[in-house]
Amino acid sequence: MKLPGSRRGPRHASARRAGSAPQPGGPSPTSRGAGRTTPTEASSDRGWHLPRPGRLPRLTPGRAGALLGILASLGAIYGLTASSAFTYARAEIPELRWTARAAIEAAIGLDPGTRLFPLTVGPLEARIRNLPGVAAASVEVSLPDTLVVSVTEREPILVWAVGESAFLVDRDGVLFATTAPTGAAAAGLPVIDDSRTDAVGLAVGSRLDPVDLDAARRLGSVVPADIESVADALVITISEANGFVLGTSPPSWIAIFGGYTPTQRTATMIPGQVRLLRSLLSGREQLVDTVILADETNGTFILKPTPEPLP
Repeated sequence: MKLPGSRRGPRHASARRAGSAPQPGGPSPTSRGAGRTTPTEASSDRGWHLPRPGRLPRLTPGRAGALLGILASLGAIYGLTASSAFTYARAEIPELRWTARAAIEAAIGLDPGTRLFPLTVGPLEARIRNLPGVAAASVEVSLPDTLVVSVTEREPILVWAVGESAFLVDRDGVLFATTAPTGAAAAGLPVIDDSRTDAVGLAVGSRLDPVDLDAARRLGSVVPADIESVADALVITISEANGFVLGTSPPSWIAIFGGYTPTQRTATMIPGQVRLLRSLLSGREQLVDTVILADETNGTFILKPTPEPLP
């Protein structure tokens, strides 16, 4: 129903036709693309262009040169590692006192021609350190064909004699080489003569019991002057019956120190026993046959037999 003189309806219809009203649910014509910039427009504003999908970046001369340099370096590295020029030919080994050169070479265990570039020296060093006379070792690769070996040998502090055999012993208690007892004594090393049954199993590479080593080191450091003795030298023996025994050379008297344990009767009492021995020998050394030292404060002595008077 139209009111007389009203043109509102037709005016709105013409406005809709001229403005092309949007469909329900569709975007507004004015908002479509308003305030938005395409990637191409944004990149052109900054002076660079994104590559089109499916195309690689342009290979410039600078990039090509860098790529060729990388390929050349990789080729050079491969050539060095694969070259037969850098293969094992010899080992530089220092002159050693207790360890033969052949033993070091056997521990290295490399065949001539073995490539040195992929070589790991850790296992080689471990095998050399396993040799009885070696305390420490290091191996370095010296191109084109050499291994440089550095060795620190064990140092003897005493000699452990078992029957006809005698072994050099270091501070860790390792029996690392054989020797002659007479030569060791002449060199100033104390000699421990072990007659116990278990000692028969000792050999190069064995390790002494820590208690025995401690007692031997303490007694081995005693000299005749420490006990005010007129003896030329002191000797140390170990037996299953008496434990550690200190005697003289030439033979005159013996002092029974006994055996030691890790906790009950430790070797720390030896300095006290030595002081007690000195007091018991004082003024009567030529008359004493045997001294028995129970501990640092308790001990006794037995005199030599008195010769019977002539009729």
